[in-house]
Amino acid sequence: METAPEVVVLVSQERGRDLLGDLPVQVRVEVWDGSGSVPSSARSAQFWVPPFLSGADMSRAYTELPDLRVVQLLSAGAENFVQGVPDGVVLCNARGAHTGPTAEWVVAAMLSSYRMFPRFHAAQLEGRWDHAVNEELAGRRVLIVGAGDIPDRVRRMLDGFDVAVEVVGRTVREGVHGQDELPALLPDFDVVVLLVPLTDATRGMADAGFLARMRDGALLVNAARGPVVVTDDLVAELASGRLRAAIDVTDPEPLPAGHPLWTVPGLLLTPHIAGSVPGATPRAYAVARQQLLRFLAGGELRNVVHEY
Repeated sequence: METAPEVVVLVSQERGRDLLGDLPVQVRVEVWDGSGSVPSSARSAQFWVPPFLSGADMSRAYTELPDLRVVQLLSAGAENFVQGVPDGVVLCNARGAHTGPTAEWVVAAMLSSYRMFPRFHAAQLEGRWDHAVNEELAGRRVLIVGAGDIPDRVRRMLDGFDVAVEVVGRTVREGVHGQDELPALLPDFDVVVLLVPLTDATRGMADAGFLARMRDGALLVNAARGPVVVTDDLVAELASGRLRAAIDVTDPEPLPAGHPLWTVPGLLLTPHIAGSVPGATPRAYAVARQQLLRFLAGGELRNVVHEY
């Protein structure tokens, strides 16, 4: 009986071996955390699972992995890997692994902003009773920019909050406005939620013109990627007091000490933690495992990133 050829799988942590579970005997799993060069034992890898939230320099590994056929990300975002994808290599994301936590963050950010939790927490730390009238989410109009599993989950979560929700996607379809309608829609909403992938088309999307179209007092929520928003333009709007924002991502990231976003008024800021929950890594590796099994069987891969 002919022996199946060896398939080398490259993961970023020892835990990844366990999370991939039992695999066929021809599969050899190697570990590389992304620092330095790819170890010689892993250079024949055909299936690569890079570190979660890998830096922009990780795509350099393409030149060190000549046999590579699949890059299976542990994140939904693929912007650090789309440049220079070699011919014959399929890039896939982990769509679905971070849907619930990210959607929860979006709703929590809205509630925290309207109910003024940052202000009250600051008063708590000072031992000061800061009674103030705060606001409610109910009755708001929410525009979600981005159409996919996370926007769908946010929309469902908001069903119980008595809000009106509209969605904008790249193309018009039932229940989704087209991208060309966005400028006209912006003035009609109290909350604008960004949940788009970072591509050439979305980089700098929320610039001065975009923000100027938002109604006075509106809330911008960014759970996409930092460069989707022009940081200086957002700082200017927040400093003026016309808009407020809740963001989990920044440009630059990590945010350096002394940056205006640390102290600008009207901003709720978290350090890219929307999807950072205990169950995220096992879910992402469960996606990777299913993709690996499809690859081994010669099946069609899912979550393929087409926009390079």
